[in-house]
Amino acid sequence: MLQSHQLTFSYSPNKRFTFPDLRCNDREALLILGKSGKGKTTLLHLLALLLRPESGSVTIGNTDLTKLTPAETAGFRAAHVGIVFQKPHFVSSLSVMDNLLMANYLADKPQDRTRARQLADHLGFGDHLGKKTHQLSQGEQQRVSIARAVMNAPGVILADEPTSSLDDDNCARVVALLREQSEEIGASLIVVTHDQRLKDIFSNQVFL
Repeated sequence: MLQSHQLTFSYSPNKRFTFPDLRCNDREALLILGKSGKGKTTLLHLLALLLRPESGSVTIGNTDLTKLTPAETAGFRAAHVGIVFQKPHFVSSLSVMDNLLMANYLADKPQDRTRARQLADHLGFGDHLGKKTHQLSQGEQQRVSIARAVMNAPGVILADEPTSSLDDDNCARVVALLREQSEEIGASLIVVTHDQRLKDIFSNQVFL
């Protein structure tokens, strides 16, 4: 479960954001909609503690992330938060398999090749584990991103514009995969987007 309370953040005195309180329970999905410039990505980065809020709190389970040290925050994030970025961030010199195992390494967990293969087979890229990520299609890269985000069975999955560059078929497929994975591992799923196609898919919505 993820909760936020009275979050604020400032890039400058003239660019200040105040965000609504959020709550997303285990196995629930929350869609955060807003036009460009409304702070959607900033909010997602605050929820992941990639940015520190000016004020307010972010709680995952029983842990208030804003009370952790930077080192504690990094460790907690790696173990308990899965992030699907708008543009996949991979280590280009590593294979698809090793990019998945990187999630285990960053969380200081044993490398779980069995889980990586199971996720790859389930998400439809099991034949590509030995390839480099740049050899994959855009849709395949997005599925690798989802698999990497859930490698450690996180309590929270955060997705930043996961469908904005996809056609309708791949949009529906990515949303289905995200929801399926969050339900399987019991995670809260929060999707940040301006993609209006998702309004009809998610019943729980917040507008910025």
